[in-house]
Amino acid sequence: MKKTFTGTVVSDKADKTVSVKVERRFAHPLYGKVVTRSSKYAAHDEANEYKLGDRVEIIAVRPISKTKTWKVTRLIERPRGTETTAVETELAGSEA
Repeated sequence: MKKTFTGTVVSDKADKTVSVKVERRFAHPLYGKVVTRSSKYAAHDEANEYKLGDRVEIIAVRPISKTKTWKVTRLIERPRGTETTAVETELAGSEA
């Protein structure tokens, strides 16, 4: 079974690549305080469909490039207020 993580897209500037920040929380082994650690992964996004702030699921795949060994499998949720409707897209196209 392949490893999967859930994280937030923190960069979508590269072509066909998004940077996904994955946070994990655990109790400190000695003190018991909840500690948060995060890692960033470069994930493949073939259609450039995932944007900044999206919650996505990534899965481990064979190496695609030097740093890219993850692929985005699905969108979990978009941040509030970023959904565009077909009417808004049409209006934006006619104004240009």
